[in-house]
This record gives sequence, C-alpha cells and structure tokens, in this order.
Amino acid sequence: MNWDDLRFFVDLSETGSLSATARNLHVDHSTVARRIAALEQALGLRLFDRLPQGYPLTAEGERLKEQASRLRDDIIAIERMAEGDRTGIAGTVRVSAPPAFASFFLVPRLGLVRERHPGIRLEMSGNLATVNLTRREADIAIRMTKPEGASLVARRLGASGYGLFAARSYAARHAVEDMALLGYEENMDHVPQQIWLRNYAAGRPLVFRTSDLGGLYHATRAGLGAAVLPFFLTAHDDSIVCLRRHDVPSRDMWLLVHEDVRRSPRVRAVMEALTEIIQRHRAMIETGLPEERDAG
Repeated sequence: MNWDDLRFFVDLSETGSLSATARNLHVDHSTVARRIAALEQALGLRLFDRLPQGYPLTAEGERLKEQASRLRDDIIAIERMAEGDRTGIAGTVRVSAPPAFASFFLVPRLGLVRERHPGIRLEMSGNLATVNLTRREADIAIRMTKPEGASLVARRLGASGYGLFAARSYAARHAVEDMALLGYEENMDHVPQQIWLRNYAAGRPLVFRTSDLGGLYHATRAGLGAAVLPFFLTAHDDSIVCLRRHDVPSRDMWLLVHEDVRRSPRVRAVMEALTEIIQRHRAMIETGLPEERDAG
C-alpha cells in the first residue's frame, strides 16, 4: 500500500468531491480517482460509493477514516517539525489572504520578497475560507477575524478601514440619501461592514449583491450605486469619492502561522516581508490617506 494514498482518502472523505479534493491537493480529479482506486485495490475494500452527487463513505470507509485521519495528522506534524528545523532561505512558501486584499494590495508589492530572497517561490491563495495551518493548507495566513487555536501564533498587523463610496460622476447626480445601495449576498450578512450598511439603509433594498469584493468595487466604479469599500482599494482611485467614514467599522488584520512552521527561515523571511509591506502602507489601509505610488 502506498501511504500517500491515505492523504487522498482522508481529504476525499472530508470533501465528498473529487474536484474539491483535487483543488486542495493541487492535482487533477483523475489523479484523485486513480489514487482512491489504488488504495481500495490494495486494501481489498470498497471505501466510497460513486454517486452522481458525490463520494460518500461506505461502512468500511467510515471505519478507516478515524485511523487514517490520525495517521495523516501525525505525518503532517512530522513535516511541520522538519520544516521548522531546516536552514536556508529558499523553497516554496504558501500564503493565504482574502482574495481582494491579495490581488489588489499584496501581489503588486511582493517584489520586496523576490528582491531580498530570490530563492523563495511564492504561492498566493486568495481565499475567504479559514485555511487549516495545522494541516499545511498554507504556511502563512492573513485574516480579518481574530484567530483561534492553541497551536497558532498570531500577530496583529493593524486594521483595515472602510468607508461608503460612490463613483464621482454618480455622486454628482444623486443626493446621498437617494443613492442606490450595493452590498454582499445574504450569506455574508454577518460581515461587520454589511451589518453597518443594513442599519444605514434603514429598509432600503440593495440593488446589487455579490460575494466578491472586487466585483463590488467595480460595480461602484461603474456607477451602480454606493457601497462600503476598504481604503486599500480606494485610496488611489480618483474616479470614486468617499461619502461617509466616521462610523463605518474597521476590521483587525491578523497574520497567522503554525508554531512549528514559524521556525523555518523561509517562512520567517516571508512573514517579516509581509509585515513590513503592510506597516509601510498602514496609514493608507487604516484611514485612506493617499500616498506616493511605489513598487514596494
């Protein structure tokens, strides 16, 4: 039996989907199917039912899952320990951050990492979901919620400030109280800026909804109405204007890493670079204060 096949088994048992497991493990779905079939053949057991809506575990699969999950976690713990003990600033570092923050703010400034550490290869994942650092889904995570977990090391980076924005041309034609409002889909009604918008709307409907902050930004620029946007998106955009900011809630930004992995020189180097990038632009992120454009 190939022990690595158990990694595919555990992930598929958790997702129930070939495509989701393929994304998690950075392979194609045919590889997942092949590894599962190989494991079943080696064990002489049928572990999953192949159904159109997914891959539920069989009774044999349920019995194997608990032991395989423990083994997977033990192997990952060994990998984390070894990673923390390696020397040399070279290799791959996986970073997870909210999609819009990753695309609009971080990625344009990552030249700092490459200039200082050309041996580092970066993988950036724009992800709203909570990544499992214990299972090495990422080495470093940036999140807008306070972290939990005894094995995680957290560093507060500052706060992401927000304001109510509209396209300059749209604002010139509409009184603030008459503007259409744009916001998130209902499954994001718990987000602080969406709660604020709901209270501000006082019963007015949202004329545009999306789950994507980038889409909300572009809808605002297109003149669809007014939306709550973060300053890291708006500070250098002269086509939109801030209508209100004094009572719009900010959100704390946290940098997270597993306590074992933070000893890795390359992970530590990327953590320091990300922290420096964010601190360098902290006034803009928190208050929307314009700054000189630069490559850093």
